[in-house]
Amino acid sequence: MSWLFLLLSGLGEVGGVTGMKLSNGFKNWRGTLLALASGFVSFYCLSRALQAIPISTAYAIWTGIGSVGSVILGMLLFGESRDKRKLLFIGMIIVGVAGLKIVGGGH
Repeated sequence: MSWLFLLLSGLGEVGGVTGMKLSNGFKNWRGTLLALASGFVSFYCLSRALQAIPISTAYAIWTGIGSVGSVILGMLLFGESRDKRKLLFIGMIIVGVAGLKIVGGGH
């Protein structure tokens, strides 16, 4: 269950930064609401995951999910660059996160 909480916390992180982008400096209430709600979900789920997963592993995976998800959504929703090098480095983050999951222990 801790790994599910960690996944949800990472997705909440993606929703939070996407909401910040859509909020237009917190001037758009829908984007602001998305950012706040997603941020709450992210931190709540991360706190639950940390009850069983080592902080070093959980934090790295949480930021990895947030980073990769934000880059992908930036490409899909906001027309950001899809440069092959960017995709290569996203792949490297994914491999690193998977490696941490494999060696990280926890439940």
